[in-house]
Amino acid sequence: MEALAPIPISALQHWMYCPRQCALIHVEQVFADNVHTARGNAVHKLVDEPGYEMKKGVKVERSLPLWSDRIGLIGKADLVEFHPDGTVFPVEFKHGPKRKHTHDDIQLAAQAICLEEMLGKPVAKGAIYHASSRRRRVVDIGAGLRTLVVRTTEAVRANIQEGRLPPPVNDERCKHCSLNDICQPGVLVDRHVQASLRAQLYEADT
Repeated sequence: MEALAPIPISALQHWMYCPRQCALIHVEQVFADNVHTARGNAVHKLVDEPGYEMKKGVKVERSLPLWSDRIGLIGKADLVEFHPDGTVFPVEFKHGPKRKHTHDDIQLAAQAICLEEMLGKPVAKGAIYHASSRRRRVVDIGAGLRTLVVRTTEAVRANIQEGRLPPPVNDERCKHCSLNDICQPGVLVDRHVQASLRAQLYEADT
């Protein structure tokens, strides 16, 4: 059986946020920083250096490489806690206040799936650490989230293989996207609307 081309775990988060953003990064190979990515980079500096430490009997691994041959994923975990009772608990760092985002949860679930395959142990829960509020949000890695990881991985892989750039959305997400100037969603959506109107007018005249 031919091995699956590995998809970066980060690509799942990008796809869930916006498929066009994902394609710009992973197909077109373009990226840009803004205040949001800069804050994210600052937060990740806390866990970017590989290593481990012991905290109250819990082994805490930083920047741990991850992979899954079964569904074809590759990446790293910001933190993974190994508890004395055998519990494996991944923690993903995000800037901003505590809030639920599916595009963050899918990234954590993908890490859990990789850890299960690598270690042969179940990973039932993990957490998102929100740096602004300095609080953890525990995430149950349930069947629905696991299915979403598999389906999103397949969608990203198909998009990369096709080399296709999905259409822009031009909604609230675009205001926070560092690729807004490159993507130009407002201009492209306006052109699409104008083309659609011209086609409708042409059909009405014929």
